[in-house]
Amino acid sequence: MTNFNTEQERTNDKTKLILKVNYVSSILAIVFGLVCFFLLKITQVIPYLFIGFGILNLVNTVILRKHKSLTTTYNISSVLALVAAFTITLYSGGINSPFIFMLALVVFAGYVTNNKYGKIYLNLIIVLILLIFSQSFDELNIIKNVIPESSSNFFNLFSVLFAVYLLGNIFGKNLLKTHHALYRSKRELTAQMEEKETLLKEVHHRVKNNLQTVSSLLSLQSRNVEEERMKGLLKSTQNRVISMAMVHEMLYMRKDISHIEYKSYVQELSEYLIRSIKGLDSKVQLKIDIPDIKLGIDTAIPLGLLINEAITNALKYGFADEEEGEIYIVLKKELDKQYVLNIGDNGKGFPETINHKTTKSLGLKLIHNLTRQLKGTIQRDNTKKGTNYIIRFYEVTQQLHPIS
Repeated sequence: MTNFNTEQERTNDKTKLILKVNYVSSILAIVFGLVCFFLLKITQVIPYLFIGFGILNLVNTVILRKHKSLTTTYNISSVLALVAAFTITLYSGGINSPFIFMLALVVFAGYVTNNKYGKIYLNLIIVLILLIFSQSFDELNIIKNVIPESSSNFFNLFSVLFAVYLLGNIFGKNLLKTHHALYRSKRELTAQMEEKETLLKEVHHRVKNNLQTVSSLLSLQSRNVEEERMKGLLKSTQNRVISMAMVHEMLYMRKDISHIEYKSYVQELSEYLIRSIKGLDSKVQLKIDIPDIKLGIDTAIPLGLLINEAITNALKYGFADEEEGEIYIVLKKELDKQYVLNIGDNGKGFPETINHKTTKSLGLKLIHNLTRQLKGTIQRDNTKKGTNYIIRFYEVTQQLHPIS
């Protein structure tokens, strides 16, 4: 809503600027035309162009209220001004006429309204100025100066005053006002963004704290359970909760609150799982090959859970208590923006006849379900010893559905 209001304010400011410029320039043009005719005794072409431009531009400005197209009004005004200024310049001394600066005002107005229009009018007016210059050569000169010699100085004075007034009092003052308004809007938006970032960091911090509370409750509950199988289930659930808590912890501790550096996350998660399951004296080696990849929370959490399950299965079933082993995790981004995760171990492995559909293992089912949640594909690499997976996926950019 704030962005919409800001854009609406900019449009309104631009509309007011164009309307004010059109009204003032039209009235001044009519007055200038009358001065030329009655006071400066200029009776050919020039006063009629001034008065004609003023009347047509007033009509163009009034009908804006009906068609509501600011672009149409601006372009009609610009074409009228361009034709009038070009013709008046030709009939008032050509390249030596001070009225030639009005062509520069058309370019200036174009850039104020739209950068694209500014470039178009700039290129067009450069061509027109070259055409005006060509009239300074006798053999090419077909248009005569209609300004009487006695009125020449006063016409030059009024032309300069006309240009300076429009540039200073209309364009300059209103542009400065618009600039201050935009600066205030930018400052307000910056403050709002900083406030939102602070709130989001607080949300991530609280989610992390809540997940750690759940983890602590699971840990306390497991101490009161004697059955080893149930203890193992509670411990596995606790590890899954911690893998999610780590994501939120990294998000609130870093400047980027939407993406996390995945290598440090995987390193921290893997080392925690090895300590948790195998203890501090574990002989299992960890090899991680992940470049500087940042992933959003919608990808980081399910992928983290998937890695959690793969490592947990390897530590529980791949290696005996004091057995040496190796777990490797390789994550790469390919040219088509697809990610490839190679994860596995050199442990005992399990028969090819066992898969996520036939097994009762929750971990194996989760690995496949989480891959599906990432809209990816998974295949088992049977060319290596142990249990090894190749998982291909794209970064998730929409809200995820619950695991089923």
